[in-house]
Amino acid sequence: FRFNASFLPCLGYGNLSPSTAVGRIFCIVFALFGIPLNLVLLNEIGQLMLLGVQHCACRLEEVFCWQNKASFLMKTCALVTGLLLFLLLPPLLFSDKEGWSYEEGFYYSFITLSTIGFGDYVIGMNPDRTYPSWYKNVISLWILFGMAWLALIIKFCINLLE
Repeated sequence: FRFNASFLPCLGYGNLSPSTAVGRIFCIVFALFGIPLNLVLLNEIGQLMLLGVQHCACRLEEVFCWQNKASFLMKTCALVTGLLLFLLLPPLLFSDKEGWSYEEGFYYSFITLSTIGFGDYVIGMNPDRTYPSWYKNVISLWILFGMAWLALIIKFCINLLE
């Protein structure tokens, strides 16, 4: 079981693939269990994030006697905080570490968190740059929590449309 490239935090970029028949079969079997487990994990993380927002809204309602305003305020804060943490600030890091423009970093952020992953931009692959040891680990956590946040936003939009 041999890979064509080093490990990256997110599959789907086309630069990481098994090259043997046994490796491909293993990936198929692993994906049959791994994809549903990943969806369960993302859903649980998203629910924990939502629970935190709801807890804060309840506390605001109790302290300031705001009934409907607290819930709206907390949802707005969660949306704005998520936008900052997962879509607006990471491109600044990518501009610094990868040498990309802000627009390229924003594009990478959305394409990665939405699990599209075209592979036209991949972090930590420029041989002319040196990357800090923490870089890929932090990006892995960003992807995990960012995917959960984006799933919550998509779920919220679906609920609004229904």
